[in-house]
Amino acid sequence: MDDRTSDSLDAEAIRAKLEALKSEHRDLDDVIDRLIEKPPFDQLQLQRLKKRKLGLKDQILRLESQLIPDIIA
Repeated sequence: MDDRTSDSLDAEAIRAKLEALKSEHRDLDDVIDRLIEKPPFDQLQLQRLKKRKLGLKDQILRLESQLIPDIIA
């Protein structure tokens, strides 16, 4: 297997992981919205969900940056 084949497999794996993370991020959005709709709600649970969502966003951004080819300045 040459480097290009390996790179394309890596890129496909990254894209698949990105889709999974984005899906989980959207799901958390829905869960948070439903939680907030019905007061009183568990503030600690809300904080944990938002922290998890933020962590997912960081992972998404990190993976997206791996897909962008390096620009030689």
